[in-house]
Amino acid sequence: MPPKKSNTLTEAELRLMKILWRRGESAVTDLVAAMPDGENLAYNSVLTTIRILEQKGYVDHRQEGRAFIYRPLIAEHEASRTEVKHILSRFFGNSREQLLLSLIGDSEISREELDRLKAAINSAAPDNGGEI
Repeated sequence: MPPKKSNTLTEAELRLMKILWRRGESAVTDLVAAMPDGENLAYNSVLTTIRILEQKGYVDHRQEGRAFIYRPLIAEHEASRTEVKHILSRFFGNSREQLLLSLIGDSEISREELDRLKAAINSAAPDNGGEI
């Protein structure tokens, strides 16, 4: 049985999506040229990856002359939300509390990050009346 297709983004797919989100419509040659230094991909690799992104529903294309021009169908914030939901489901049993506790328990979190998290939680509280 073939492996189940994933709608999450691989590292290579994410690199291309970041370029598309930044640039907007782009041909494959534009995507190849826009790759960050040290992360060069061959034309055929970019073409294969962009076709996979199209199958996953992240991009579509229009034809301009002989070239296909690709554009993102999913906004960056939507894609990040999908990825977080995937991680939430996969690692934390859909528990937002467990995800936040994991983040808060990270020894690398700074006091400033904790303060911003606290403020965000307080502003998102259903009653918006009391502080945590």
